[in-house]
Amino acid sequence: MLTRRRLLALSGAALSGAAVALAGGPLSPARAAPPPIRLGILQFGSAAWEVAAMGALGLDAANGVTLDVTRYANNDAGRVAFMAGAADAIVSDLLWAARVKADGRDLVYIPFSSSEGAVMVPKGSPIRSVADLAGKRLGVAGGPLDKSWLMLKATAQEKAGLDLQTAAQPVFAAPPLLAAELEAGNLDAALIYWTFAARLEPKGFRQMLTVEEMVKGFGLAHEPTLVGYVFDGAFARANPVTVAAFAAASRATKMALADPARSGPGWTAARAQMQAGDEATFEALRRGFLAGIPRLSLAEEQTLAEQLYAVLVKLGGAKLVGSATRLPADLYFKAPAAR
Repeated sequence: MLTRRRLLALSGAALSGAAVALAGGPLSPARAAPPPIRLGILQFGSAAWEVAAMGALGLDAANGVTLDVTRYANNDAGRVAFMAGAADAIVSDLLWAARVKADGRDLVYIPFSSSEGAVMVPKGSPIRSVADLAGKRLGVAGGPLDKSWLMLKATAQEKAGLDLQTAAQPVFAAPPLLAAELEAGNLDAALIYWTFAARLEPKGFRQMLTVEEMVKGFGLAHEPTLVGYVFDGAFARANPVTVAAFAAASRATKMALADPARSGPGWTAARAQMQAGDEATFEALRRGFLAGIPRLSLAEEQTLAEQLYAVLVKLGGAKLVGSATRLPADLYFKAPAAR
């Protein structure tokens, strides 16, 4: 039976709902939940560690972020998916992002990690400097135009007058193979990515020269963050608050992982993604991840990146950077101003 009291209650609820809708509340399509971010990451890459920690610490939900994660076996697969529109964001390096943007693809870059590679040698190796690489079997991750290899060649030329292409015996291959060959004694040294370098440290290998040291040798005060989250430009323009929220969640996760008082659940979740079979390997990977946390302002990042990019243009030319002779404008994502 519809009593007077029930009628008044229903009327009040209807009026309240209308007021909320007019105010742009839950009933308003304009205030619908933000879209999920289709994020492509490497199966066991360090971004997978961060995403796992973010979820375990509740920092995705706390920042209003929903992730739809797809894992890829290698960087090329992720880049193909991104270029085909199957992912809103991937993890890639600054140089690739700059080249693709210069070629006309709309995208933006958010710094993720400044951890890079290193030249690794056995603990008792007589190799102490780039001059000692002469005549040595040198593994190189990536191809002849890999940015780290170009910087190593330039360093050797400047410091020792060596052309490593001819003075050493370079072997180009994938990082896992190079690490295995170095362990087996089939290489004297290897320039490999930081995660593989970290896994070698507990096995008695040491860093002879890091990419960061090479960069500083070119006159830069710091190394810019050369690995980042690359977002589709159209997605970022349509959802700037969502992208800014993801950037905030990423920063918050890194800060939490760097804080022993808060990091426990995060590192537990990350470790499940790290393939660290022993404590020494886990600790080496953790140190490398924390060392790579970006600590510069966006303006500082951009200035340093422009300086390094100019060096790479000289080293690799169009084969390395494509049509862009300078870092493209508006490459870095800028969060919308708070209202």
